[in-house]
Amino acid sequence: MGCDRNCGLIAGAVIGAVLAVFGGILMPVGDMLIEKTIKKEVVLEEGTIAYQNWVKTGTEVYRQFWIYDVQNPQEVVTNSSKIKVKQRGPYTYRVRYLAKDNITHDTEHHTVSFVQPNGAIFEPSLSAGTENDTWTVLNLAVAAAPHLYPNSFVQVLLNSLIKKSKSSMFQRRTVKELLWGYQDPFLSLVPYPISTAVGVFVPYNNTADGVYTVFSGKDNISQVAIIDTYKGKKSIYAVFGAEVNLKGIPVYRFVLPSMAFASPVQNPDNHCFCTEKVISNNCTSYGVLDIGKCKEGKPVYISLPHFLHASPDIAEPIEGLNPNEDEHSTYLDVEPITGFTLRFAKRLQINILVKPAKKIEALKGLKQNYVVPILWLNETGTIGDEKAEMFRQRVTGKINLLGLVEIILLSVGVVMFVAFMISYCACRSKKVK
Repeated sequence: MGCDRNCGLIAGAVIGAVLAVFGGILMPVGDMLIEKTIKKEVVLEEGTIAYQNWVKTGTEVYRQFWIYDVQNPQEVVTNSSKIKVKQRGPYTYRVRYLAKDNITHDTEHHTVSFVQPNGAIFEPSLSAGTENDTWTVLNLAVAAAPHLYPNSFVQVLLNSLIKKSKSSMFQRRTVKELLWGYQDPFLSLVPYPISTAVGVFVPYNNTADGVYTVFSGKDNISQVAIIDTYKGKKSIYAVFGAEVNLKGIPVYRFVLPSMAFASPVQNPDNHCFCTEKVISNNCTSYGVLDIGKCKEGKPVYISLPHFLHASPDIAEPIEGLNPNEDEHSTYLDVEPITGFTLRFAKRLQINILVKPAKKIEALKGLKQNYVVPILWLNETGTIGDEKAEMFRQRVTGKINLLGLVEIILLSVGVVMFVAFMISYCACRSKKVK
């Protein structure tokens, strides 16, 4: 009888040990099997579910614009005073609804290249007004003139055309004109053939953004769809910020670090952004990047909205700015298992460098340089409720269920093993006595 009892206790301990070992083995093996199953469908290869959704995204992406309305244009022109601004908006457009084009696969480097056709549909229900709202903004053509034509004689000629067209440093323009273009009266008088269409995003229709090169995820699932290069150059990087919950899905938030907009003195990688001595203060100013080379030599600079993370000297001549980390930072929310970006907010500000020009009356009264903010945008997209539910069921639900099974097996196994072993030892001790 004692033997049967001891054998039963040992058998129970063995079963407990087997359950515990099985639960422990299931952790890495189960995770590996799930990752292998998921990887088949999330890699950007023809035939996968991820590829179909990636070519033409089902997630609605919106681009919101806030326009900087100048409150004291005459004071600035006459006295070179600080520019007082009020942001107006948002004016919201649906974008990136067209399918990606010119898709090519590089199997050696596990990347995919493409261009994104441009399209924008105004969304009145998500906007603070209409496209016909009119605000006082910088005159883009007048501000760019001395940069594009530094020769004094040419500037004298341009000045006569600016005066004839009754143009000034500032102008009144509708939202639609400022964003998508208008025929500039000053440029229309230039005697030789040039483009007279002016606007922040001119040209836009029938154009494409890119070339983008993204990782396919074939060799590293965590990098799927992450941008490697844009127009052949390495993209601005993001760093881990925090773990957040998005509609019941744990995601990692990656943010654009302040070092991405640092001065070349602080961040040598930004040496190519120090091209204009009057704005860089011998490369010690920070917070704005010169993209003039991409804009035909026009004095265009990008920054974070409201000059977030910029040096004080950049924002000092502008009144009415209120930089805020929550509202003005750029981030990506990435699901760590699949590498999918489930939510993002790309926030950037468009600025124009304006400097005094003695031969152009509209600018000769200035006594300082201004980096004038024109507008800032927030391009954002979030996984929909239906897709989030599907994602929870197919990915996080299975992983959570497997994790629960692993914990139960391990816990029950350990408890059984310890309990039966204690009972066996107690019986052996009693028998010996």
